[in-house]
Amino acid sequence: MRKTFKKLHLWLSLPFGLIISVLCFSGAALVFEKEISEAAQQPLYFVKEAGSSTLSMDELAERVTATLPDSITVTGLTAFADPQRTWQATLSQPRRASVYINPYTGEITGRYERAPFFAFMFRLHRWLLDTIKPDGGMFWGKMIVGVSTLAFVFVLLSGLFVWIPRNRKALRNRLRVERQKGRRRLWYDLHVSVGIYIFLFLLMMSLTGLTWSFDWYRTGLYKIFGVEAPTGGGHGGSLGKGEGGGERRKEGGDASRLPFAHWQNVYNQLAAANSAYHQITVGQGVASVTFDRWGNRRAADQYKYDSHTGEFTGVVLYRDAAKANKIFGWIYSLHVGSFGGTITRIIWFFAALVGASLPLTGYYLWMKRKRWV
Repeated sequence: MRKTFKKLHLWLSLPFGLIISVLCFSGAALVFEKEISEAAQQPLYFVKEAGSSTLSMDELAERVTATLPDSITVTGLTAFADPQRTWQATLSQPRRASVYINPYTGEITGRYERAPFFAFMFRLHRWLLDTIKPDGGMFWGKMIVGVSTLAFVFVLLSGLFVWIPRNRKALRNRLRVERQKGRRRLWYDLHVSVGIYIFLFLLMMSLTGLTWSFDWYRTGLYKIFGVEAPTGGGHGGSLGKGEGGGERRKEGGDASRLPFAHWQNVYNQLAAANSAYHQITVGQGVASVTFDRWGNRRAADQYKYDSHTGEFTGVVLYRDAAKANKIFGWIYSLHVGSFGGTITRIIWFFAALVGASLPLTGYYLWMKRKRWV
């Protein structure tokens, strides 16, 4: 049985190893995208000096609207608990477009644009730089990523079975890296011993990542939890699941003439009722509150209100939210390592970085055995 797992580990690693390295490295590069982007573009995300009070939400939304073409509207405004943060206005188009505005002065600090480096890494991680075919043809990049990730799951599991020591002495040897016994032993330990320490993290990344690659896998995973998988590329989500979430609902009467008339009132009520909020997003007839807490980082309390009167008409707290949306939030949080805050993201960063090195050390050991190096 051990020989079978060893062959499985080898013959899956040889064709998919380099792709696995690329996926792990690009994933590691994306872990701290938010922090790096904010540090590199501080004038966009932070105000120089916090004022004593912010302008009203309706005034801020109107100021952003005045700079937009008639075909584009403000669909939501996100306020942050941090007084040093600019607020984010979500636009109707293009997809995920938004601008940032100083809440104290009304000055628009800039438009959100993903840094070219992170855009490149994202496309590399998700699709190996491939693009969706307009004619509906095979999306090869996405398919190759999915197959490689699935192969990685079997590589990890077979590697675990091969690693299992026969006795206590062997266990000690397989848990430490020897640096004084030659280059080959060092590379072996970097592959085997280090690999076992990050095994669980890489397995979680792979199992959750597969939900973006295969519909059948996503459907089966959700059925394990007794729910149907949400449709759509993001397979789940709602207003407030990320920064600047928002959606626009067509309304008649006064709401169409004064689309932001009740935004400030809604925000005031939600802020007063949720003193520990991280961000509050208000849109046309909908609003959400998110909290900076451990667990599902896309968790949010959802509210509906009457656009004519500003009165709340419904609320779905996160604890009462649809199970499918909760599952997706957890899948995302486990995949990127955000569920435990900075600590788990640091762990995920190093695990992905080391994961990128495992196929390379494996190739070296295989070529050494073949006496090619």
